[in-house]
Amino acid sequence: MGKTHERIEGRLRSFIEAQPVFFTATAPLSADGTVNLSPKGLKGSFAVLDDHTVAYLDFAGSNAETIAHLRENGRITLMWCAFQGPPNIVRVHGRGEPVFRDDPRFGELLGHFPDIDPAQHGLRAIIVVTAELVRDTCGYAVPFMAYEADRDLHGRRFAREDDASLSEYFTKKEHIATSLDGLPGLPLPLPPSTV
Repeated sequence: MGKTHERIEGRLRSFIEAQPVFFTATAPLSADGTVNLSPKGLKGSFAVLDDHTVAYLDFAGSNAETIAHLRENGRITLMWCAFQGPPNIVRVHGRGEPVFRDDPRFGELLGHFPDIDPAQHGLRAIIVVTAELVRDTCGYAVPFMAYEADRDLHGRRFAREDDASLSEYFTKKEHIATSLDGLPGLPLPLPPSTV
């Protein structure tokens, strides 16, 4: 049965920090807008900042739906599920904000991710989520799957980019500056980093 938690601490915090993959879900306010669901990985790209706040690194990719939805309405749900060990699903429902590279908070936030080289992955923003509801459920139907390793393809692809070439890459992509539904996405040209 599901349980509501007051904060992200103890067993709950240990569980989400140990998972190699999590999922984000966002949607625009428009009733006919596109709901977005994205997997997130890369060890070290997620951090619990305090009992009510988490953050993850938003890297270069094909779209910027999460950023666009957060800029419009801030609603986000993060989900982790146990693919090994006891069954468990944890969801953090909350309000999210993309903190862009030119934001004065960017450098301090980046300090929470010491194991990731941001230049290697085309870091666009840091997504900060304030939890409003934290729940865990059984996950009895989630299959057992084994984690082998992170893929190195993303790092190999974006390690060769600098700020100028990364901005050019984003400008050429169809759904980076605007979402699938036409909402403002990633600010372009890419803001310079404050670090």
